[in-house]
Amino acid sequence: MFGFSEEQIAWFGLTFGVGAFMAYMLFIIGHLAWESKAGKFGTFVLFLALAFGMVGFVAKLIIEWVLEH
Repeated sequence: MFGFSEEQIAWFGLTFGVGAFMAYMLFIIGHLAWESKAGKFGTFVLFLALAFGMVGFVAKLIIEWVLEH
């Protein structure tokens, strides 16, 4: 498709597509904290609890980058 292989399209989607989705999720969590007037500690807890799963994905990207270089 458009001169790209399936592997290149999958890499782009997993890298930039999921990254953009994660940034959007952080925006949603921040908006949720703001709308609920959670305060500083409540906002911290919301980000810690709801965004903790993203740490694994970011760690995977960093580990892959380190092992390739």
